[in-house]
Amino acid sequence: MRTRTHTLLATLFATTVMAMPAFAQDAADDAGSDDIIVTAQKREQNLQDVPISIQALGNKKLDQLGVSNFNDFSKLLPSISFQTTQPGSTTVYMRGVASGGDGNHSASLPSVGVYLDEQPVTTIGGTLDVHIYDIARIESLAGPQGTLYGASSQAGTVRIITNKPDATEFAGSVDGELNSVRKGGVGGKLEGMINAPISDNAALRLVGWYQRGAGYIDNVAATRSFLPIPGGIVVNNAAFVKKDFNEQEIYGGRAALKIDLDDNWTVTPTVMFQQLKNKGSFGFDPLIGDLKINRFADEFRKDRFIQAALTIEGKIGNWDMTYAGAYLDRKVKAGNDYTDYAEAYDSLYASSGGLASYFYLENAAGVDIDPRQFVVGGDHFRKMSQEFRVASPQSDRFRVVAGLFYQRQSNDIFQDYQIKNLAPLLSVNGRPGTLWLTNQKRVDKDYAAFGELSYDIAPNLTLTAGGRAFIFDNSLIGFFGFGRNPAFIQGADGNPPPNGAGSSRTGVAGCLTVEGVTLREAQLQGRTTQLLPGVIPGTFCTNLGLAVNGGVVPKSTEGSGFTHRVNLTWKPSDDVLLYGTWSRGFRPGGINRRATVRPYDSDYLTNYEIGFKTTLLDGDLRFNGALYMQDWKSFQFGFLGENSFTEIQNGPNARIKGVELDVNYSPGGGFTLSAAGAYTDAKTRNNLCSAFDATFTCAGLTTLAVKGTRLPITSKFKGNATARYEFNAAGGKAHLQGSVAYQSSASSDIRTATAASLGRLKAFTTADFTVGIDWSKVSAELFVANAFDERGELSRFQQCGQCGQRTYIVPTSPRMIGVRLGTKF
Repeated sequence: MRTRTHTLLATLFATTVMAMPAFAQDAADDAGSDDIIVTAQKREQNLQDVPISIQALGNKKLDQLGVSNFNDFSKLLPSISFQTTQPGSTTVYMRGVASGGDGNHSASLPSVGVYLDEQPVTTIGGTLDVHIYDIARIESLAGPQGTLYGASSQAGTVRIITNKPDATEFAGSVDGELNSVRKGGVGGKLEGMINAPISDNAALRLVGWYQRGAGYIDNVAATRSFLPIPGGIVVNNAAFVKKDFNEQEIYGGRAALKIDLDDNWTVTPTVMFQQLKNKGSFGFDPLIGDLKINRFADEFRKDRFIQAALTIEGKIGNWDMTYAGAYLDRKVKAGNDYTDYAEAYDSLYASSGGLASYFYLENAAGVDIDPRQFVVGGDHFRKMSQEFRVASPQSDRFRVVAGLFYQRQSNDIFQDYQIKNLAPLLSVNGRPGTLWLTNQKRVDKDYAAFGELSYDIAPNLTLTAGGRAFIFDNSLIGFFGFGRNPAFIQGADGNPPPNGAGSSRTGVAGCLTVEGVTLREAQLQGRTTQLLPGVIPGTFCTNLGLAVNGGVVPKSTEGSGFTHRVNLTWKPSDDVLLYGTWSRGFRPGGINRRATVRPYDSDYLTNYEIGFKTTLLDGDLRFNGALYMQDWKSFQFGFLGENSFTEIQNGPNARIKGVELDVNYSPGGGFTLSAAGAYTDAKTRNNLCSAFDATFTCAGLTTLAVKGTRLPITSKFKGNATARYEFNAAGGKAHLQGSVAYQSSASSDIRTATAASLGRLKAFTTADFTVGIDWSKVSAELFVANAFDERGELSRFQQCGQCGQRTYIVPTSPRMIGVRLGTKF
């Protein structure tokens, strides 16, 4: 039956794409305008006049497709791919620019920028999963956007544009949804908006939402056994067995005040708050069964953020002036069961009596204890950004956009690897029960000046050249590793066992002394072992930093550079636009927290692109496309190194070739057809080695992937299609709608052996259907999402990345059936 379903959906999709070469998302606003206005180039422009590959999902389209989160809209944007373990923990890629190891808080900065209105909200610990309600549009800008959007827009930019307050009328809306998930529970959401004029030149807009996601992963009964023998240590998860245990709750609100100071100047302060709470795991173990898993503790993730922003827009003479500033505060706390990790290492150290014996995991009485770990982690992101720019009149033959940008983002990194009943003397100093501690502060700064100049060589021929000069400064300081008594010399007579098998090399052993050397070096050289106090609150000492003048300063790296964009646009007619672009994007370099691993350098992406935009059949058909080739030089590659913590190195070069097409057809009579597709061919051009090798021969090293290996995560083909028919019925406007989305298989990791262990991300197709009716003030809709209950594979992961054991699959949500009701006033 499933094979027939796949065949039917594949035939439907192929027929649609053949009939319409591709499609552009219809982002017309609720007023029904045929013009799609975007601000991708820091100006208001018709989408069809913007000479870049851009897709826009407008307010109307977002409502029609029931979009409420990142997963919902990303499947409509073929250039986007991502890795995820659960909602809120997602790393975004565009056009195949993915090495597969990004997203860790100690790893590379993102390669895709995310903006909320005019302000960047890109964070290294995963993309903000902003709830989508009362949103004017979502813009997806593919290809390097480094000139106007900076460092983390190397491969592209996603912009979420909110609806602004309107002083001309009072308005509001309330929308609700109730849904049921197959093999799962019941969920729903409630959303509302009020737009209230305060005076003729001021208005307040308030938006709020609450959503409860139904669980569908079952935590089933299991036992695990650990050495030593005979007897051993046997544990079970009876206390945590639960059906549908991956529950989700999200709530938040947004407030915006718009004040027109006069005819030319507007001030818009906004504030947004959101709290996301996840319970359980959003992946399942296929070896246990469909949507089933074994967990031995209550896992959770809490992700809370608040952003305050200020936008000032105005004119001096006929030049536009814009100031955009924001402060983002994001706190993430998570708890993860590490039983798989303990089991894998128990087997690895079997010859030494298992994990408990090898790591001296004992209680205060010297008895071996249950070696399972529970990891409590946290990230506290703070991000301040400021941008000031000017723009000359759009009607001038010679046009300028120029500005200055500053950004400072920090992250307080915390990971506490806890073992119940671990003896205080075997724990991290001052933290009984903690085997390993990571407590660090990371700071990333960016300074930039940017500009673009456009000149109309002829009325229908325009040359644009732009650049961005930047300076970056990144630093890291703190502690990571095992504890240790500073007076302890491993192996000496009369000393207690060490705090973990590696305590002679990591943790307190690497902390800096008052003489500026590590404790390990001081003991070997017979020097004083007096440690400098911990710089980060809650740490005993500091092993990630540099000793300077009797103190400790962060390890840091800095650099500067220049990116460019050159574009030639030709409009042979009002309905046809052709363009060619040569552009470059970048990511800053950084430092590795292990002193013996070299810093990693900036990586650059150079894009060569030609594209077209057409409006045909008297405006009924929009057909756009782009053909590109990208060279990714010495790409940053993050992986789990020694002691299973992240290291970053510069890998080989890669080349990415692709095609993007989209079309929207509205012949009238209430029928619309839209589709979009992207083909991506992304491969390495050199060998990937286990350590930095400028020759890429991997001499004396392990070859992780040979030349010509496909880059991971991104499907070779991804596409979607939507057909909608509207007609008059029962005094209102009724509709029938069907959507289908497809993506081909993809590698789950760039490293050949790791990819084989994880298995490939399988190809999948999902289909959604809705039927509903809108009256003047009330709407009602029945829907079914993932109608054929496809187990689409969003990600694959292993808890112990170096162990090659259980592989977990993060699936698309099972079939969901529900009803939506809404009212406007």
